[in-house]
Amino acid sequence: MNNIKKLLRPGIAALKPYSSARDEFTGSASVFLDANENSLGGPLEEDFSRYPDPLQMPLRQALAALKSVETDQIFIGNGSDEAIDMLMRAFVEPGRDNVVLLPPTYGMYAVQANIHGAEIRRAPLRPDFSPDADAVMAVSDEHSKLLFLCSPNNPTGQCLPDDFVLDMLQRFPGLVVIDEAYGDFAARPSWLQRLAEFPNLVVLQTLSKAWGLAGLRVGMAYSNAFVISALNKIKYPYNLNAMTIRLALQALQQPESVREKVQVLLSERQRLERELPLLPCVEKVFPSDANFLLVRVTDANNIYHFLCEQGIIVRNRDKELHCNNCLRITVGTPEENTRLLTSLCEL
Repeated sequence: MNNIKKLLRPGIAALKPYSSARDEFTGSASVFLDANENSLGGPLEEDFSRYPDPLQMPLRQALAALKSVETDQIFIGNGSDEAIDMLMRAFVEPGRDNVVLLPPTYGMYAVQANIHGAEIRRAPLRPDFSPDADAVMAVSDEHSKLLFLCSPNNPTGQCLPDDFVLDMLQRFPGLVVIDEAYGDFAARPSWLQRLAEFPNLVVLQTLSKAWGLAGLRVGMAYSNAFVISALNKIKYPYNLNAMTIRLALQALQQPESVREKVQVLLSERQRLERELPLLPCVEKVFPSDANFLLVRVTDANNIYHFLCEQGIIVRNRDKELHCNNCLRITVGTPEENTRLLTSLCEL
């Protein structure tokens, strides 16, 4: 753990965080005259006059029970993008430290690295989208603070092999951040189960994908208590609004509904995996552990624009490394998938 503490930026370690009176107060109270809120309330029928819980404790408790972790191992952010932002702020010294990426991968890692003045070092996936452990270590040094491993990976859809991830957890000098945004669609178990083994492990998850709550913007980072306390120390005081907290809590009480919908999406993914290769414009459908497929077509740009004209929006990944002439296609409803297949057949 001492090695992890050394990764934290010195200025963050010495930072005295913002604290409200309600953070400092223990006990019960019914008169709140501390935060300069409008005590008469607002114009809406529902009362939002009070600031929300800055640490979202009821939501953290629900997640802790659902994920079999402790509340002090959970950071909740405005989408997992906020967790990525906070990791950069806490551990990456601008102009000195670097982060390591495995392109092609989720674009926000590079965006946040650029915002925070971090050097980006790349260890590209091989053409078959398998990772290269030696390449990762070759670009890493004592200033490598974060290694982002998206698994299942976006845009390729494949989980990273367990032996590769274990190798990185044992050899990478900084924090290993495993982004499991699409993990609920994969057959492999979550790396959350191994938090206790690796103090340098951070797992990102979200309610945007399998939980179907993209509009609420709720993302989580799970790690040891030291890392999580550092993220909570530097986040905005009230980073999740009261309505988001309330609706997310309601959703977490219905995991069986989520599991049922995931099964429908997995069935539809299998359907697309069967039927897309039958179309003349499709050259290859890559295997996927997510709720989307990377599909190599004959002419990605023209097919992308054709689908747009049909009112069907997919993602053109033609410019990504090893993804020439590839479209990333989200698994939709059965009706949406039929419409996609019909349009491509007409093409």
